[in-house]
Amino acid sequence: MGKAPKKRNLADKVRKTKASTEIKNNPFEVKINRKKFDILGRKTKHDVGLPGVSRSKAINKRKETLLKEYKQKNKSSKFIDRRFGEYDTKMAPEDKILQRFAMERQRVHDKKDVYNLNEEEELTHYGQSLAEMEKFNDIVNSDDESEEKGLLSAELTASHFGGGGGLLTKKTSGNQQEEEGSQRAKSRQELIEELIQKSKQEKRERQVQKEEAQELTEKLDQDWKNIQALMVKKTPKTEQANKQEEKPKLDEYDMMVRELGFEMKAQPSEKMKTPEELAREEREKLQKLEADRLRRMLGGEAGDSAQTQSHMSADDLNDGFILDKADKKTLAYQDGKWNIGDESEGDGDDEDAEEEEDGEEEDSEAEEGDGDDDDDEDEDDEGEEEGEEQEDSSGEEEDGHSDLDSEQESEDEEGKQENKETGAKPKKSLSKEEMKAQQEAAKAELPYTFTAPETFSDLKDLLHGHTPDNQRLIVARTQKCNHPSLGVGNKLKLQKLFGFLLEYIGELATRSPPELTAIDKLIPELYALCQMFPEAACKSLQSVLIDAGHSMEEILEVKGHAGFPALDMLIYLKVTALLFPTSDFRHPVTTPALLYISQALTRCPVRSLQDVTSGLVLCCLAVEYVSFSKRFVPELINFLAGTLHLAVKDKTSLGYTVVPPFRPSGKHSDLLVLSDSESCKGWSKKNLPLSATQRLDLKNDLDRDNHRLTCLSACLDLVKRCCLLYKDLTSFPHIFQPIKTLLSKHLSAQTLPEPLQEVHNEILEAISSAPVTHSPLVFERKKPIPLKLLTPKIVEVLDYGKKHGSTREEREKERLKHKYKKEFKGALREIRKDSRFLAREKLNEIMSSDAERKRKVKELLGSLATQEGEWKALKRKKKK
Repeated sequence: MGKAPKKRNLADKVRKTKASTEIKNNPFEVKINRKKFDILGRKTKHDVGLPGVSRSKAINKRKETLLKEYKQKNKSSKFIDRRFGEYDTKMAPEDKILQRFAMERQRVHDKKDVYNLNEEEELTHYGQSLAEMEKFNDIVNSDDESEEKGLLSAELTASHFGGGGGLLTKKTSGNQQEEEGSQRAKSRQELIEELIQKSKQEKRERQVQKEEAQELTEKLDQDWKNIQALMVKKTPKTEQANKQEEKPKLDEYDMMVRELGFEMKAQPSEKMKTPEELAREEREKLQKLEADRLRRMLGGEAGDSAQTQSHMSADDLNDGFILDKADKKTLAYQDGKWNIGDESEGDGDDEDAEEEEDGEEEDSEAEEGDGDDDDDEDEDDEGEEEGEEQEDSSGEEEDGHSDLDSEQESEDEEGKQENKETGAKPKKSLSKEEMKAQQEAAKAELPYTFTAPETFSDLKDLLHGHTPDNQRLIVARTQKCNHPSLGVGNKLKLQKLFGFLLEYIGELATRSPPELTAIDKLIPELYALCQMFPEAACKSLQSVLIDAGHSMEEILEVKGHAGFPALDMLIYLKVTALLFPTSDFRHPVTTPALLYISQALTRCPVRSLQDVTSGLVLCCLAVEYVSFSKRFVPELINFLAGTLHLAVKDKTSLGYTVVPPFRPSGKHSDLLVLSDSESCKGWSKKNLPLSATQRLDLKNDLDRDNHRLTCLSACLDLVKRCCLLYKDLTSFPHIFQPIKTLLSKHLSAQTLPEPLQEVHNEILEAISSAPVTHSPLVFERKKPIPLKLLTPKIVEVLDYGKKHGSTREEREKERLKHKYKKEFKGALREIRKDSRFLAREKLNEIMSSDAERKRKVKELLGSLATQEGEWKALKRKKKK
């Protein structure tokens, strides 16, 4: 057998292709990429690599491109020829020269001829040529002077501006030159004297002509006056008078213009005073009135402080000398004419005006007295009570503000009347009896200044024994005397006063009988303090509501049931609605108050007629709270339905559900059932008394039936108001369905008194006429359509990690994505290589510069050492 042929290596192939010198110099230049195993059908391109060769090629390429750019960086030594056609190979050199010459001539021509005008065009001004106008041949025209005035003669111009006789001889004509040639030439002084003499002569001639023209003008005027008398026709005096009387009538427009001219102009108003200034004035007025009252108590004459001082002029000697009253008549302008009135008429008018003012004051006092009498009534319905309290509060506010003014006006009028009665006579001293009566009246008067109470007992002592009106005045004057702007601690005092006043109102409500009139009078002052200090008022009422809620919860935990709120708590709830807004969605005071009302209507059982009255009062308050917001309160509707249930006799088949605290049947389920049906005939509709919530005195069955009918009337009125409030609700028919069943089947209109039958019918009509805006929920008859189902897309995976079955666009997208990643990586690799190359070049430059600097330093040091050695050697020779 022969020897098997030797398998050629890849290195042998490389040795043949490469030069022998490269292989000899670097035998490890070739890099062979070996594979673990061969794959049939796969072509490989990078079996053999030459990293050294490729690296040297890349370095050489960077030296030719990147290194040159780096060295030329920040250098501007490049010259660019911008001549026309320099880089245009298609143009001949002669064409380039001709084009460049034409462009140069055009550029120079454009610069020089920018402001040149066309010589062929003739410029004109108002139809005259500007060239002719520039010759200045205008002649100055004048009436007073000669035509030659204003022009300088040629001789004068030449003598003054042209200089010497030579110039004059040049400007003369040919004949003159011959004559002057025969005579001697004149000197400059002679010429000037001749010119002066000639000008004086011309001036004298002009003056003579002017005087002659003036004489002729005067003569002409005199002749005209003589002739004018003959030309004018004289009219008789009667005709002249008629012409003067006949004046043209004014037009409507002229009359309106004159009226506007004589119209009164607007007068400036007085400056608006700040609250601090008003408070200061109120306090000063109160202090002045209090000082006057104390002086009258001590025996001084009344009205001394109210007297007004007479006007004192600057020339008054103040010696006590009294002049007689002036008899000068008063002038007035009335109805377009001057009205001259006597003193007696003026005095009479003043007296009439004073009598009218006295009459108006008496009428106002009578009206206040009538209002107080009306306020003494205790029995009023809760809904009507609100309107009365608002009216009373408005009236009280007016009284509170006009209190001091009315007193001041009365005192001023008394002082005026005394001054009129006495006149210039001295005042008479009062007798002892009158003085004593005056002192007693002053003691009986209410003081004008008060100090703010520090405790609740101080407030009680301050208000004890006074009428409701006087109590209101005391609180109002205390508030004015202690205004926050008048002192540092007044704000805290008035805040405490609000709490004390609130507690005092509660105490008035707990008295037997309750003093509702005093409470009504004090509520306006409570409102004023609340407006001044809303935060303090909020905290005070919040504490009252919190205490009431906690006490109710404790009683419910212990006993399981609680009684209805007392009259003082009802007053507090009413005051809350007056002081704070009830229409807010959420309020820190009114929201807890409404929740407390709802809790009381739900958790407090009804066991007596007094409880029914208290519950109806709470219902009135709830309706007042939601009257603006129309917020639905289910406790209110349930309580009203339960109250109507108390008046039903037969409770066997109801047809509606009774909600606690009411029971369908039992001991206290017939509280409003009448004992005698005949009592309906003698009953008349009245207001529900507030005192019935604290104590109810019913002596016989007739009184009980009357009270039951009154409660039923109040309940029906509340149901009617609730129908008006909640008629816009979608669920209105369903909410009022129990009330409709109760009124239609169990409480028919025939069983009720005549005043209640109308309300009964209105309620049923309102509930029945409400439209049903929705239908009950039912299932749909048709079978529901199923949702559309989508068939899932199945992708067959043949090889692990590869996805087949995709579209052509997806494959092209994947290919481009792969190519992009590959190119991106290659670009990053090349950028890194470029940055390394530049860094290496920069380092070489730095090292070469450092080496050059070291070499030069060594040369300098060597030369210096040589010089030093030579100098030392020379020095040694000199020493020897």
